[in-house]
Amino acid sequence: MGLETEYGVHAPANPGAGHSVLSVEVVNAYADLVTSRGGTVAGTEWDYSEESPLVDARGWRLPRSAAHPTQLTDQPLTDQDGESVHLLMNLVLPNGARFYVDHAHPEYSSPETTNPRDAMLWDQAGDLVALAASERIAQSEGQPQVLLYKNNTDNKSVSYGAHENYLVARSLDFEELTGYLIPFFVARQVICGAGRVGIGSTGRTAGFQISQRADFFEEQVGLETTVRRPIVNTRDEPHADAHRYRRLHVIIGDANLSQYATWLRCGMTALVLSMIELGTAPEIELADPVTALQTISHDPTLQATVPLVRPLAGTDGGSVGTREATGLDLLEAYLQAAEAHVDRFGMTDRATGDVLTQWRESVQTLRTDPAAMADRLDWVAKYQLLSGYRQRHGLGWDDPRLDMMDLQYSDLRPDKGLYQALLRRGSIRRLVTDQDLHDAVARPPQDTRAWVRGRTVEAFGRHVVGASWETLLVRQDGTGPLYRFHQREPLAGAAADVPGLFEDPGADGAFERLLEALARVQGSS
Repeated sequence: MGLETEYGVHAPANPGAGHSVLSVEVVNAYADLVTSRGGTVAGTEWDYSEESPLVDARGWRLPRSAAHPTQLTDQPLTDQDGESVHLLMNLVLPNGARFYVDHAHPEYSSPETTNPRDAMLWDQAGDLVALAASERIAQSEGQPQVLLYKNNTDNKSVSYGAHENYLVARSLDFEELTGYLIPFFVARQVICGAGRVGIGSTGRTAGFQISQRADFFEEQVGLETTVRRPIVNTRDEPHADAHRYRRLHVIIGDANLSQYATWLRCGMTALVLSMIELGTAPEIELADPVTALQTISHDPTLQATVPLVRPLAGTDGGSVGTREATGLDLLEAYLQAAEAHVDRFGMTDRATGDVLTQWRESVQTLRTDPAAMADRLDWVAKYQLLSGYRQRHGLGWDDPRLDMMDLQYSDLRPDKGLYQALLRRGSIRRLVTDQDLHDAVARPPQDTRAWVRGRTVEAFGRHVVGASWETLLVRQDGTGPLYRFHQREPLAGAAADVPGLFEDPGADGAFERLLEALARVQGSS
């Protein structure tokens, strides 16, 4: 699994600057920072030959002529005159991540990980990468400050993504997968929503809601990610062996600053996918999933109900309740099924047990005392913070000061962001240390192909010509033959597969040993 974050970008002293231009500045600033310290990033051409953004999981390919421009992620960025931009647009980082310009936003895509804690850890490392780039620009004389926000909307009708990716079996029927996932995605926002001031895509209706993204979804299933957004995205681009794997590209979710919310979001989703693959997921059908998504989001009291096609089933298979359910009711139905699933298959590992325990505790606490989750969930922390300010000053939810506080919550700057202030004073629960985060900026996960990608960039950066999630292109010192290594098995190329390979990259024969190792753990051409 892995996460992607598109950061909101703003230059207060340069309001006329285009977001794409600012994003280019951010990516180049990080490259400058790392190389100035003697480090290496691969400021390479992204290997777009492996990209297939218009292939639909339902069995067809969308014609390029019918695609929205933002769907064409398999081509380099161009300027307003259609000319290719030649500044660094894409960095492959030493931690195996990708930091690049995704149209109008700087985006950090975390390296592949095998568990929810690591997914959260390397996602949070991306916040440090983005912050360091912003700070580098601020240190440059005469350069307007560029601010970055981990949020999902400008509250002026524009939304940008916080996506997740999960590896699932290709043999799993996609329509079946979709049917089980839709109610879960509608419900899970009560734990992983980021909170937002304003209702509707423009935020003009006064109020506070649970999710930043809910109002921007219009369909149940579809290929698009920026227009007519679907609850389940059908993009069929596995970045792995397409005969064995499918990459579930999850576009419905908020950008979480909370470590706890990010971790639990990934853990719950992974367990639900396990249930779907093994045939134990609950059968829940919403009468109108898109409306249900927004109804649940618009009610921070968590009391709103949504209509079901049939009543929820109890753990004994019998029907319970009516054909109405709250978001918590839906989430608890998945939780009960997950507990039975784990027991049935003897999943006794600590990581799974921790997710189940906290899933149960979160649901129970949200039922009885939602405010008690302010130390763990972004939307609750923000709601408590803004509600207190609103009540002290007698403000309505339409007061612009609350809009500003909403934005300030997601400011990455340690001395300005409201989330950062809560973290500093111990009001937010941490799951990893600052040292863990700094280590994740510098090093890739040890148990996936990200290890070979990131360590090759760090140790043999001058030889790296191009890259993608599933390829590495290398050439010795810019001369000689070009070698392409296919990384189609996500678990091949872990640290245990290449012991000692990166210890002395300057030694005689080191490049040849790199070629030999990459050919052994991957495929080459």
